[in-house]
Amino acid sequence: MKKLYISFAILFVVGVGIGVYYLQVIRPGSAELPDDVVMETIFDEDYAFSDMPKKARLIEFMYTNCPDVCPTTTLEMSKLRHELEEEGVFGDDIEFITITINPRDDTQEVLKDYASRFEVDSPDDGWIFLRSSEKDTQEVADALGFLYRDPGTGDIIHSTFTYFLDENNNLLEKFAMGNGFDKDKVYKRIMSTIH
Repeated sequence: MKKLYISFAILFVVGVGIGVYYLQVIRPGSAELPDDVVMETIFDEDYAFSDMPKKARLIEFMYTNCPDVCPTTTLEMSKLRHELEEEGVFGDDIEFITITINPRDDTQEVLKDYASRFEVDSPDDGWIFLRSSEKDTQEVADALGFLYRDPGTGDIIHSTFTYFLDENNNLLEKFAMGNGFDKDKVYKRIMSTIH
């Protein structure tokens, strides 16, 4: 009888895990981005979530002092950007948005310097780096289910997903950050969505 209870408990845990994975990764659904949030770009322009252009977008949350997944993800996105530019779709049909989760330390100048390492030097590049108040940043993160917290050690603990939305802000898919970011898979998903 004890084995039966253990087997049932294991099946229950596995079932719940599969359900959570399905709801969080496979079938994300629509994203209710806050229409009252306006963030600032590294070029001192406003970016209003109520007035987003009709484009697909890949959204990354990061902070510039991140020791691992953030810079790796941004680098892979930079490589992906070049492939999308070759197809003539980057900036017109698809844009990238990178939002710092550490607006206190990632000032406009710090974020601008970080962006320049990935060849983002103009507001017309199609890749928008954003910062805002901690409250507004949290609101946008919550809308996409991105979790993070600062334990006060200098390293922010955070989720490891990027978010792909279609032109109507439907959340189509989450992609892993860091070494798990599959550039080819993301490229195919973007191209199949915008064409």
